[in-house]
Amino acid sequence: MTNTANVAKGLEGVLFTESKLTFINGAEGILTHLGIPIQEWAEHSTFEELSLALLNGKLPTAAELAAFDAELKANRALPEALIQVIRDMPRGIHPMQALRTAVSYLGLLDPQAEETTEEARRAISVRMIAQFSTIIAALGRAQEGQDIVAPRLDLTHAGNFLYMLTGKEPTEEQARLFDIALVLHADHGMNASTFTAIATASTLSDMYSCITSAVGALKGPLHGGANEAVMDMLDEVGTPDKAEAYITAKLDRKEKIMGVGHRVYKYFDPRSRVLRDYAEVVANKEGKSNYYQILETIERVVVDRIGSKGIYPNVDFYSGTVYSDLGIRKEYFTPIFALARISGWCASVIEYTRENRLLRPDALYTGERDQHYVPLQERQ
Repeated sequence: MTNTANVAKGLEGVLFTESKLTFINGAEGILTHLGIPIQEWAEHSTFEELSLALLNGKLPTAAELAAFDAELKANRALPEALIQVIRDMPRGIHPMQALRTAVSYLGLLDPQAEETTEEARRAISVRMIAQFSTIIAALGRAQEGQDIVAPRLDLTHAGNFLYMLTGKEPTEEQARLFDIALVLHADHGMNASTFTAIATASTLSDMYSCITSAVGALKGPLHGGANEAVMDMLDEVGTPDKAEAYITAKLDRKEKIMGVGHRVYKYFDPRSRVLRDYAEVVANKEGKSNYYQILETIERVVVDRIGSKGIYPNVDFYSGTVYSDLGIRKEYFTPIFALARISGWCASVIEYTRENRLLRPDALYTGERDQHYVPLQERQ
Protein backbone atom coordinates (compact mmCIF):
# COMPACT_ATOMS: atom_id res chain seq x y z
CA MET A 1 0.00 0.00 0.00
CA THR A 2 1.36 3.42 -0.99
CA ASN A 3 2.24 5.77 1.85
CA THR A 4 0.54 9.18 1.75
CA ALA A 5 3.94 10.83 2.19
CA ASN A 6 4.75 9.78 -1.37
CA VAL A 7 1.90 11.81 -2.89
CA ALA A 8 3.15 14.95 -4.66
CA LYS A 9 0.11 17.21 -4.70
CA GLY A 10 -0.02 19.11 -7.99
CA LEU A 11 3.00 17.03 -9.17
CA GLU A 12 5.28 19.60 -7.53
CA GLY A 13 8.90 18.47 -7.69
CA VAL A 14 8.08 15.40 -9.80
CA LEU A 15 10.46 14.77 -12.71
CA PHE A 16 8.73 12.95 -15.56
CA THR A 17 10.98 13.70 -18.53
CA GLU A 18 14.21 15.34 -19.66
CA SER A 19 14.47 18.57 -21.66
CA LYS A 20 17.23 20.66 -23.20
CA LEU A 21 15.02 23.66 -23.85
CA THR A 22 14.43 25.63 -20.65
CA PHE A 23 16.07 25.70 -17.23
CA ILE A 24 14.57 27.43 -14.18
CA ASN A 25 16.15 27.99 -10.78
CA GLY A 26 13.32 29.44 -8.75
CA ALA A 27 15.38 30.07 -5.62
CA GLU A 28 17.80 32.36 -7.45
CA GLY A 29 15.42 33.79 -10.05
CA ILE A 30 17.18 32.22 -13.05
CA LEU A 31 15.52 31.40 -16.39
CA THR A 32 17.50 30.24 -19.43
CA HIS A 33 16.64 28.90 -22.87
CA LEU A 34 19.31 26.61 -24.35
CA GLY A 35 21.54 27.77 -21.49
CA ILE A 36 21.23 31.47 -22.44
CA PRO A 37 19.74 33.83 -19.79
CA ILE A 38 16.32 35.25 -20.57
CA GLN A 39 17.72 38.76 -20.12
CA GLU A 40 20.05 38.20 -23.08
CA TRP A 41 17.25 36.81 -25.23
CA ALA A 42 15.13 39.87 -24.44
CA GLU A 43 17.94 42.33 -25.12
CA HIS A 44 19.48 40.83 -28.25
CA SER A 45 17.00 38.44 -29.89
CA THR A 46 13.54 38.36 -31.43
CA PHE A 47 10.50 36.15 -31.09
CA GLU A 48 11.23 34.67 -34.52
CA GLU A 49 14.78 33.72 -33.53
CA LEU A 50 13.80 32.27 -30.16
CA SER A 51 11.00 30.26 -31.77
CA LEU A 52 13.42 28.73 -34.28
CA ALA A 53 16.03 28.10 -31.58
CA LEU A 54 13.47 26.22 -29.47
CA LEU A 55 12.31 24.15 -32.44
CA ASN A 56 15.89 23.30 -33.48
CA GLY A 57 17.45 23.12 -30.02
CA LYS A 58 20.25 25.51 -31.02
CA LEU A 59 20.93 29.07 -32.11
CA PRO A 60 20.23 29.43 -35.84
CA THR A 61 22.60 30.80 -38.46
CA ALA A 62 21.67 34.00 -40.25
CA ALA A 63 20.60 31.98 -43.31
CA GLU A 64 18.47 29.62 -41.23
CA LEU A 65 16.75 32.54 -39.49
CA ALA A 66 16.07 34.33 -42.77
CA ALA A 67 14.54 31.17 -44.22
CA PHE A 68 12.40 30.64 -41.10
CA ASP A 69 11.23 34.27 -41.13
CA ALA A 70 10.21 33.91 -44.78
CA GLU A 71 8.37 30.68 -43.95
CA LEU A 72 6.45 32.36 -41.12
CA LYS A 73 5.45 35.26 -43.35
CA ALA A 74 4.32 32.91 -46.10
CA ASN A 75 1.98 31.17 -43.62
CA ARG A 76 0.41 34.20 -41.93
CA ALA A 77 -2.80 34.23 -43.93
CA LEU A 78 -5.76 32.17 -42.71
CA PRO A 79 -8.01 29.93 -44.78
CA GLU A 80 -11.16 31.79 -45.81
CA ALA A 81 -13.28 29.09 -44.15
CA LEU A 82 -11.70 29.86 -40.78
CA ILE A 83 -12.13 33.59 -41.26
CA GLN A 84 -15.85 32.99 -41.82
CA VAL A 85 -16.04 30.87 -38.66
CA ILE A 86 -14.41 33.72 -36.72
CA ARG A 87 -16.89 36.21 -38.16
CA ASP A 88 -19.81 33.93 -37.22
CA MET A 89 -18.79 33.41 -33.59
CA PRO A 90 -21.25 34.83 -31.03
CA ARG A 91 -20.39 38.26 -29.71
CA GLY A 92 -19.22 38.55 -26.12
CA ILE A 93 -17.72 35.07 -25.79
CA HIS A 94 -14.53 34.49 -23.82
CA PRO A 95 -11.57 35.09 -26.18
CA MET A 96 -9.94 31.84 -25.06
CA GLN A 97 -13.11 29.94 -25.95
CA ALA A 98 -12.88 31.51 -29.38
CA LEU A 99 -9.18 30.67 -29.72
CA ARG A 100 -9.74 27.07 -28.64
CA THR A 101 -12.44 26.65 -31.29
CA ALA A 102 -10.38 28.40 -33.98
CA VAL A 103 -7.34 26.20 -33.39
CA SER A 104 -9.44 23.05 -33.51
CA TYR A 105 -11.16 24.19 -36.71
CA LEU A 106 -7.81 25.07 -38.28
CA GLY A 107 -6.86 21.42 -37.84
CA LEU A 108 -9.92 20.38 -39.86
CA LEU A 109 -8.62 22.43 -42.78
CA ASP A 110 -5.04 21.12 -42.73
CA PRO A 111 -4.56 18.04 -44.94
CA GLN A 112 -1.44 17.20 -42.91
CA ALA A 113 -3.23 17.40 -39.56
CA GLU A 114 -3.27 13.67 -38.80
CA GLU A 115 0.42 13.11 -39.53
CA THR A 116 2.50 12.63 -36.38
CA THR A 117 6.04 12.23 -37.71
CA GLU A 118 8.58 14.73 -36.43
CA GLU A 119 8.76 16.33 -39.86
CA ALA A 120 4.99 16.77 -39.97
CA ARG A 121 4.83 18.10 -36.41
CA ARG A 122 7.50 20.66 -37.25
CA ALA A 123 5.77 21.82 -40.44
CA ILE A 124 2.48 22.18 -38.57
CA SER A 125 4.27 24.03 -35.76
CA VAL A 126 5.65 26.63 -38.16
CA ARG A 127 2.19 27.22 -39.59
CA MET A 128 0.62 27.54 -36.14
CA ILE A 129 3.30 29.92 -34.88
CA ALA A 130 2.60 32.08 -37.94
CA GLN A 131 -1.18 31.82 -37.77
CA PHE A 132 -1.80 32.24 -34.04
CA SER A 133 -1.18 35.97 -34.32
CA THR A 134 -3.54 36.26 -37.28
CA ILE A 135 -6.24 34.25 -35.51
CA ILE A 136 -6.06 36.29 -32.31
CA ALA A 137 -6.05 39.63 -34.12
CA ALA A 138 -8.99 38.51 -36.26
CA LEU A 139 -10.91 37.38 -33.17
CA GLY A 140 -10.29 40.71 -31.49
CA ARG A 141 -11.56 42.72 -34.43
CA ALA A 142 -14.53 40.48 -35.24
CA GLN A 143 -15.75 40.61 -31.66
CA GLU A 144 -15.75 44.40 -31.90
CA GLY A 145 -17.65 44.35 -35.19
CA GLN A 146 -14.62 45.59 -37.12
CA ASP A 147 -13.27 44.41 -40.45
CA ILE A 148 -10.58 41.75 -40.21
CA VAL A 149 -7.19 43.12 -41.26
CA ALA A 150 -5.07 40.96 -43.55
CA PRO A 151 -1.43 40.36 -42.53
CA ARG A 152 1.44 42.30 -44.08
CA LEU A 153 4.67 40.68 -45.17
CA ASP A 154 6.92 43.70 -44.57
CA LEU A 155 6.47 43.78 -40.78
CA THR A 156 8.00 41.70 -38.01
CA HIS A 157 5.90 39.05 -36.29
CA ALA A 158 5.23 41.42 -33.38
CA GLY A 159 4.70 44.49 -35.53
CA ASN A 160 2.34 42.65 -37.87
CA PHE A 161 0.19 41.47 -34.95
CA LEU A 162 -0.22 45.01 -33.61
CA TYR A 163 -1.06 46.20 -37.12
CA MET A 164 -3.69 43.48 -37.65
CA LEU A 165 -5.20 44.11 -34.21
CA THR A 166 -5.39 47.92 -34.33
CA GLY A 167 -5.42 48.62 -38.06
CA LYS A 168 -2.51 51.01 -37.55
CA GLU A 169 1.15 50.39 -38.22
CA PRO A 170 3.00 50.48 -34.88
CA THR A 171 6.12 52.52 -34.30
CA GLU A 172 9.42 50.64 -34.24
CA GLU A 173 9.53 51.16 -30.48
CA GLN A 174 6.04 49.70 -29.98
CA ALA A 175 6.80 46.72 -32.20
CA ARG A 176 10.06 46.06 -30.38
CA LEU A 177 8.43 46.32 -26.96
CA PHE A 178 5.77 43.79 -27.93
CA ASP A 179 8.46 41.57 -29.44
CA ILE A 180 10.28 41.56 -26.09
CA ALA A 181 7.04 40.63 -24.31
CA LEU A 182 6.63 37.67 -26.69
CA VAL A 183 10.21 36.58 -26.07
CA LEU A 184 9.65 36.65 -22.31
CA HIS A 185 6.53 34.45 -22.58
CA ALA A 186 7.64 32.01 -25.31
CA ASP A 187 8.52 29.13 -23.02
CA HIS A 188 8.65 28.42 -19.31
CA GLY A 189 9.46 24.79 -18.68
CA MET A 190 6.82 22.31 -17.57
CA ASN A 191 4.01 24.73 -16.78
CA ALA A 192 0.41 23.47 -16.76
CA SER A 193 -0.35 24.15 -20.43
CA THR A 194 2.94 22.73 -21.72
CA PHE A 195 2.45 19.63 -19.57
CA THR A 196 -1.08 19.30 -20.94
CA ALA A 197 0.18 19.51 -24.53
CA ILE A 198 2.79 16.84 -23.77
CA ALA A 199 0.23 14.59 -22.05
CA THR A 200 -1.93 14.72 -25.16
CA ALA A 201 1.08 14.17 -27.42
CA SER A 202 2.13 11.13 -25.39
CA THR A 203 -0.96 9.32 -26.68
CA LEU A 204 0.39 9.98 -30.21
CA SER A 205 -2.51 12.31 -30.88
CA ASP A 206 -2.22 14.95 -33.59
CA MET A 207 -0.54 18.34 -33.18
CA TYR A 208 -3.78 20.33 -33.32
CA SER A 209 -5.23 18.25 -30.48
CA CYS A 210 -2.08 18.87 -28.43
CA ILE A 211 -2.29 22.64 -28.90
CA THR A 212 -6.06 22.77 -28.39
CA SER A 213 -5.49 20.97 -25.09
CA ALA A 214 -2.82 23.51 -24.14
CA VAL A 215 -5.14 26.42 -24.95
CA GLY A 216 -7.77 24.87 -22.70
CA ALA A 217 -5.28 24.64 -19.83
CA LEU A 218 -4.07 28.20 -20.34
CA LYS A 219 -7.65 29.47 -20.20
CA GLY A 220 -7.82 28.72 -16.47
CA PRO A 221 -7.36 31.81 -14.27
CA LEU A 222 -4.68 30.11 -12.18
CA HIS A 223 -2.48 29.90 -15.27
CA GLY A 224 -3.19 32.46 -17.97
CA GLY A 225 -5.42 35.15 -16.53
CA ALA A 226 -3.33 36.78 -13.82
CA ASN A 227 -2.19 39.78 -15.89
CA GLU A 228 -5.81 40.69 -16.58
CA ALA A 229 -6.53 40.44 -12.85
CA VAL A 230 -3.61 42.80 -12.15
CA MET A 231 -5.26 45.44 -14.35
CA ASP A 232 -8.52 44.97 -12.44
CA MET A 233 -6.58 45.57 -9.23
CA LEU A 234 -5.02 48.76 -10.60
CA ASP A 235 -8.43 50.09 -11.60
CA GLU A 236 -9.70 49.25 -8.11
CA VAL A 237 -6.83 51.18 -6.49
CA GLY A 238 -7.50 54.17 -8.73
CA THR A 239 -4.65 56.56 -7.95
CA PRO A 240 -1.06 56.18 -6.70
CA ASP A 241 -1.77 57.93 -3.38
CA LYS A 242 -4.20 55.14 -2.44
CA ALA A 243 -1.90 52.25 -3.36
CA GLU A 244 -0.05 51.79 -0.07
CA ALA A 245 -3.17 51.74 2.08
CA TYR A 246 -4.92 49.42 -0.38
CA ILE A 247 -2.16 46.85 -0.51
CA THR A 248 -1.44 47.05 3.21
CA ALA A 249 -5.08 46.30 3.98
CA LYS A 250 -5.08 43.30 1.63
CA LEU A 251 -1.92 41.94 3.22
CA ASP A 252 -3.37 42.43 6.70
CA ARG A 253 -6.41 40.43 5.62
CA LYS A 254 -4.08 37.79 4.11
CA GLU A 255 -5.74 38.17 0.71
CA LYS A 256 -4.08 37.09 -2.52
CA ILE A 257 -2.29 39.84 -4.43
CA MET A 258 -2.59 39.32 -8.18
CA GLY A 259 0.72 39.20 -10.03
CA VAL A 260 2.59 38.41 -6.83
CA GLY A 261 4.09 35.02 -5.98
CA HIS A 262 4.93 32.11 -8.25
CA ARG A 263 4.77 28.33 -8.01
CA VAL A 264 8.46 28.10 -8.99
CA TYR A 265 10.16 31.41 -8.26
CA LYS A 266 11.01 32.20 -4.64
CA TYR A 267 12.81 35.35 -5.70
CA PHE A 268 12.06 37.97 -8.35
CA ASP A 269 10.81 36.41 -11.60
CA PRO A 270 13.62 37.46 -14.00
CA ARG A 271 11.04 38.25 -16.68
CA SER A 272 9.38 40.77 -14.37
CA ARG A 273 12.66 42.64 -13.99
CA VAL A 274 12.92 43.05 -17.75
CA LEU A 275 9.31 44.17 -18.16
CA ARG A 276 9.45 46.58 -15.23
CA ASP A 277 12.05 48.74 -16.94
CA TYR A 278 10.13 48.83 -20.22
CA ALA A 279 6.82 49.41 -18.45
CA GLU A 280 8.17 52.56 -16.81
CA VAL A 281 9.43 54.04 -20.09
CA VAL A 282 6.28 53.28 -22.07
CA ALA A 283 3.89 54.33 -19.31
CA ASN A 284 5.52 57.72 -19.08
CA LYS A 285 5.47 58.18 -22.87
CA GLU A 286 1.84 57.14 -23.17
CA GLY A 287 0.71 59.34 -20.29
CA LYS A 288 -0.24 56.37 -18.12
CA SER A 289 2.37 56.75 -15.40
CA ASN A 290 -0.34 56.32 -12.75
CA TYR A 291 -0.43 52.59 -13.43
CA TYR A 292 3.32 52.28 -13.10
CA GLN A 293 3.41 54.34 -9.88
CA ILE A 294 0.72 52.13 -8.34
CA LEU A 295 2.66 48.99 -9.27
CA GLU A 296 5.88 50.47 -7.94
CA THR A 297 4.23 51.17 -4.59
CA ILE A 298 2.61 47.73 -4.42
CA GLU A 299 5.94 46.06 -5.22
CA ARG A 300 7.75 48.02 -2.49
CA VAL A 301 5.16 47.15 0.16
CA VAL A 302 4.95 43.50 -0.90
CA VAL A 303 8.72 43.00 -0.86
CA ASP A 304 9.00 44.68 2.56
CA ARG A 305 6.15 42.69 4.06
CA ILE A 306 6.37 39.20 2.54
CA GLY A 307 9.53 39.09 0.42
CA SER A 308 11.25 37.16 3.20
CA LYS A 309 8.72 34.37 2.57
CA GLY A 310 9.87 34.06 -1.04
CA ILE A 311 6.89 35.97 -2.46
CA TYR A 312 7.80 38.53 -5.13
CA PRO A 313 6.19 40.06 -8.23
CA ASN A 314 6.02 37.72 -11.24
CA VAL A 315 5.89 38.38 -14.99
CA ASP A 316 2.14 39.08 -14.88
CA PHE A 317 2.70 41.99 -12.51
CA TYR A 318 3.96 44.32 -15.24
CA SER A 319 2.93 42.63 -18.51
CA GLY A 320 -0.65 43.87 -18.33
CA THR A 321 0.40 47.50 -18.17
CA VAL A 322 2.69 47.01 -21.16
CA TYR A 323 -0.14 45.46 -23.20
CA SER A 324 -2.57 48.15 -22.08
CA ASP A 325 -0.18 50.90 -23.12
CA LEU A 326 0.04 49.27 -26.56
CA GLY A 327 -3.71 49.61 -26.94
CA ILE A 328 -4.61 45.97 -26.24
CA ARG A 329 -7.83 45.27 -24.36
CA LYS A 330 -7.32 43.31 -21.16
CA GLU A 331 -9.59 40.43 -22.19
CA TYR A 332 -7.02 39.65 -24.88
CA PHE A 333 -4.04 39.43 -22.52
CA THR A 334 -4.40 35.65 -22.13
CA PRO A 335 -4.73 34.98 -25.88
CA ILE A 336 -1.54 37.01 -26.32
CA PHE A 337 0.08 34.73 -23.75
CA ALA A 338 -0.88 31.88 -26.10
CA LEU A 339 0.45 33.82 -29.09
CA ALA A 340 3.88 33.68 -27.43
CA ARG A 341 3.68 30.28 -25.74
CA ILE A 342 2.74 28.47 -28.98
CA SER A 343 6.48 28.26 -29.69
CA GLY A 344 7.24 26.56 -26.39
CA TRP A 345 4.26 24.23 -26.68
CA CYS A 346 5.26 23.06 -30.15
CA ALA A 347 8.94 22.69 -29.31
CA SER A 348 8.17 20.71 -26.16
CA VAL A 349 5.81 18.35 -27.99
CA ILE A 350 8.39 17.70 -30.69
CA GLU A 351 11.14 17.13 -28.12
CA TYR A 352 9.06 14.78 -25.95
CA THR A 353 7.73 12.61 -28.76
CA ARG A 354 11.24 11.81 -30.03
CA GLU A 355 11.43 9.30 -27.16
CA ASN A 356 7.73 9.12 -26.44
CA ARG A 357 6.25 7.31 -23.48
CA LEU A 358 2.55 7.39 -22.69
CA LEU A 359 1.95 9.41 -19.53
CA ARG A 360 0.08 7.32 -16.99
CA PRO A 361 0.48 8.58 -13.41
CA ASP A 362 -1.08 6.87 -10.42
CA ALA A 363 -3.32 8.24 -7.68
CA LEU A 364 -3.32 7.14 -4.06
CA TYR A 365 -6.65 5.46 -3.39
CA THR A 366 -8.25 6.82 -0.19
CA GLY A 367 -11.77 5.43 -0.58
CA GLU A 368 -13.61 2.55 1.10
CA ARG A 369 -12.39 -1.06 0.93
CA ASP A 370 -14.03 -4.50 1.33
CA GLN A 371 -17.48 -3.21 0.39
CA HIS A 372 -20.26 -5.14 -1.43
CA TYR A 373 -23.03 -4.13 -3.76
CA VAL A 374 -26.31 -3.31 -1.99
CA PRO A 375 -29.50 -3.80 -4.02
CA LEU A 376 -31.27 -0.53 -4.76
CA GLN A 377 -34.42 -1.41 -2.78
CA GLU A 378 -32.37 -2.14 0.35
CA ARG A 379 -30.50 1.18 0.45
CA GLN A 380 -31.42 3.74 3.09
